[in-house]
Amino acid sequence: MARYTDASCKLCRRERTKLFLKGVKCFTDKCPIESRNYPPGQHGMSKRPRTSDYLVQLREKQKIRKTYGLLEKQFRGYFSEAAKRKGITGENLVKILESRFDNTLYRIGLAPSRKAARQLILHKHLTVNGKIVNIPSYMLKAGDVVTVREKSKKLPAFHDAMKRMKDNMIPTWLNLDKANMAGTFLHIPERSEVPFIGNEQLVVELYSK
Repeated sequence: MARYTDASCKLCRRERTKLFLKGVKCFTDKCPIESRNYPPGQHGMSKRPRTSDYLVQLREKQKIRKTYGLLEKQFRGYFSEAAKRKGITGENLVKILESRFDNTLYRIGLAPSRKAARQLILHKHLTVNGKIVNIPSYMLKAGDVVTVREKSKKLPAFHDAMKRMKDNMIPTWLNLDKANMAGTFLHIPERSEVPFIGNEQLVVELYSK
């Protein structure tokens, strides 16, 4: 399976904003955005930024795609699915992205980043409704319960995550049971509930051309 293997911080610098791809590092002074808030590469600092409607739409799409750690083909597939559903396409896209297993694991604090969440899922440390699921793109439904496997509960990664996570950090559509290292996907979130990095309407305009 194809995947991005270069430095994650370069993605944030390309978009000139924090995409929170490195977990705890993103909240410290070590985040490159704090000292090098310009695109990576030899001419990143001196290159004059171009502006056009297309470029603004493209950068917004790239920002959202990179935030969720998706390749273009997969992201385009989600957009096509969102367009087929009833309702506003942009809001449907947000709901689909937020329903992913890896994103939910990140949102409830069991992983410091979506990339770390994918690793934990692929290594079969998590279950959904009592069954092992090792597919990061698995779509959760209302009422699904995500739990750390019993033999994995001793891993430092999960204990560190529980120490970092505060109750007021849990999104309204999720619930976290720290004692049992389990989270519940209460409902598919409305657009207003999601702390979303990006303007999904610009993505709709880009793909509608």
